[in-house]
Amino acid sequence: MLDAATPTLQRTRGLASVGLSCAGGVTRIAGLRQEGSAKAFLPRTDAEDPEVVFLNTAGGLTGGDRMAFRLALDPDARATATTQTAERVYRAASGVAEMRVELEAGAGAALDWLPQETILFQGAALMRETTVSLGQDARLLMAETVVLGRAAMGETVTRAAFTDRRRVLREGRPVMVEPLALDAESLAAEGPAGLDGARALATLALFDQGAEDALGPVRALLDEPGAVAHASAWDGKLVLRAMAADARPVRRIVARVAAHLRRGPLPRVWQI
Repeated sequence: MLDAATPTLQRTRGLASVGLSCAGGVTRIAGLRQEGSAKAFLPRTDAEDPEVVFLNTAGGLTGGDRMAFRLALDPDARATATTQTAERVYRAASGVAEMRVELEAGAGAALDWLPQETILFQGAALMRETTVSLGQDARLLMAETVVLGRAAMGETVTRAAFTDRRRVLREGRPVMVEPLALDAESLAAEGPAGLDGARALATLALFDQGAEDALGPVRALLDEPGAVAHASAWDGKLVLRAMAADARPVRRIVARVAAHLRRGPLPRVWQI
């Protein structure tokens, strides 16, 4: 029997899954599934490069919530996928929120995964896992940005539990494996081994034949006041890291470099 003084908290569950196929050079919807608080919108299905916009209608995540986004591109399909707004992770009274992102791009496909930032609030607890499977000659541009609180609101995050695992596989073989863990100790760490006062950090990566050729032009775009950013390239991939005490310069760097590598505008839902 439940204690009347102990509230029963409602938990969010959601799954949004989209499949895209290609025929005659045109990418079209091949499948769409939506459950719970997860939704997917395709506002540009008639475009050469359609957009898929994922949305959590619950307005954020907290302990015990479960959310999953999936996108599969058949061979030669093209698409840009993003999120409708920043994902907010609120203080967890108990438990850990879970977010799973599964992306697949078949042979010759091109996918830009450009979600808006994840904002961690004081006491947030989130475990996120992103897995991307690439076929032969598939191209991937992906970005992840994490923001610790809202500087404009004077928020400071000193306590959080964030585990972020990203894996990119090419024909089943790992080409990038990135684990990130933030807790009270790492948030307080100073110097090059820690965040050193940064409130925002981002990774942007390109996986494509000849990605190394973009390194020089990308490095020329990294000069942003208030931010530290570096890029490197090897073995068909280019990786950019950026961090700053405020989210705005990090957003500007990511937006500038992403637009350059896309050779076109950012997703329409982005607000820079």
